[in-house]
Amino acid sequence: MMIVFDDIANFPKPPHGCVATIGKFDGLHLGHQSILDQLKSQATRVNVPSIVIVIEPHPEEFFKKGSGHRPARLNTIEEKLELLEYFGVDFVYRFNFDDTTSQISAESYIKDILVDGLGLKALIIGDDFRFGKNRAGDYTLLQERGVQYDYEVLTTIAYEQNGHRISSTLVREKLLCGNFDLATQMLGRPYSISGMVKKGRQLGAGLGFPTCNVEPGSNRIPLRGVYACEVRVDARNFKAAVNIGYRPTVEEESLVLLEAHILDFNENVYGEKLEIMFRKKIRDELKFDGIDALKSQIESDVERVRTYFDAYSI
Repeated sequence: MMIVFDDIANFPKPPHGCVATIGKFDGLHLGHQSILDQLKSQATRVNVPSIVIVIEPHPEEFFKKGSGHRPARLNTIEEKLELLEYFGVDFVYRFNFDDTTSQISAESYIKDILVDGLGLKALIIGDDFRFGKNRAGDYTLLQERGVQYDYEVLTTIAYEQNGHRISSTLVREKLLCGNFDLATQMLGRPYSISGMVKKGRQLGAGLGFPTCNVEPGSNRIPLRGVYACEVRVDARNFKAAVNIGYRPTVEEESLVLLEAHILDFNENVYGEKLEIMFRKKIRDELKFDGIDALKSQIESDVERVRTYFDAYSI
């Protein structure tokens, strides 16, 4: 079972050290999975545990907090941890990026965290990796200190698909333009959002299309509009029309909402966790002249979702 820790002082440092990698791992796409395979292979070779150092929150989020210009996330920290456990990581060090840790010097980062804290024997990173206060640390410094502290520095293996290096940014771009087939290929699985079903205002039910209102865990997700989705409920998959947005016709919302109308479904799932897997974008978010126009559009959306899934078996 994977062990997650936040305080390095409480980490039971393995007697023979560890192999580690560092990053945000947003989306856990195939490029990330390639790094994890490399991490686990190296850990097995030298017979020590594998550790993923996950930076949380993302530095971009920390430095741009309150600005409204933070990049959208592909997944929450909870989803990320579930995926890391699925991929067989031994430990995750959830590195809290804040005012204090952002001021740690590169030298202290290496000695206090990687060497003394984790017992590093090998580190797997990209050759463009930067760390420490003012991003002063780099691959060369890590190599130099590796000789001093007796650890190895290994370069991550680049992962390309169709001539493009897979990145979280590229996945985000494909999701924004509605190319879910390509996003699925880059992730190695359908893009999904998980969350608990909460009590809503019953507006969908009043229109004849009851919805499961899901709190996505992060207001900055890279999707807006109506989508054909699969919804997983208690290990069962259902077809659904899913809306993500701010309800511009009915009310002005400050927080993004995710509403799933599960087709041919009549169960009470309040308080349960759902996974929504995105298959096709139906349309952009729109503002209508009134409730009647909105209801007519929802009817059309649901029919388009049914038509889309007619060609597939889920």
